[in-house]
Amino acid sequence: MLRGLVLARSFSTPASALVKPPVGLFGVEGRYTTALYSAASKNKKLDAVEKDLRKVSAALENDIKFKEFLYNPLVQKNLKNEILNQTLTGKLGATDLTVNLIQAMVENGRVKYLPAVIKQYIRVMEVSRGELEVTVITAKPLTEEAVKKELEGALKGFTKNTLKIKMSVDPSIIGGLIVDFGGEHYIDMSIRSKIKLYTDLVQQPV
Repeated sequence: MLRGLVLARSFSTPASALVKPPVGLFGVEGRYTTALYSAASKNKKLDAVEKDLRKVSAALENDIKFKEFLYNPLVQKNLKNEILNQTLTGKLGATDLTVNLIQAMVENGRVKYLPAVIKQYIRVMEVSRGELEVTVITAKPLTEEAVKKELEGALKGFTKNTLKIKMSVDPSIIGGLIVDFGGEHYIDMSIRSKIKLYTDLVQQPV
């Protein structure tokens, strides 16, 4: 019980003492992300924690047993945190801050918010470096390098940030493309959206 209280307190720092991230964060995941960012900033481990969280994210995506164990409500919290400590430090080489975060979330019954915390922390770090992740969705894979370079050049005209462009394929958009600027701005130039627009116009009463 004492260990659980220590873990909980490590992520309940008064707001006035926190080092605030460069973007506004809200909700349960926002509070944990802010506390983690503040602790990592004070301990000069911002980059190390980001690397940890990327590894944890990959483990949640690729290791079914790890994911099921982490989210299993039937496993006692003390046992879960003991095994997590061994796994995170031994297998993933995680820092104490990352281990404390996840153990605190387990103790508080908030571990379901971990993927959101990981996503927010990575976004905060990208913003602090002046980076912006852009997802380009097309109906078919773009294979021509000349087209990719032309598209990249066009996207750079929208922002002064350093772009990290990720390509994605979604056949349901039929044609054209959709551009997602880090979830903040969204440009839909797909044929699917045009069909919907025309359909809605046709269905309007005269």
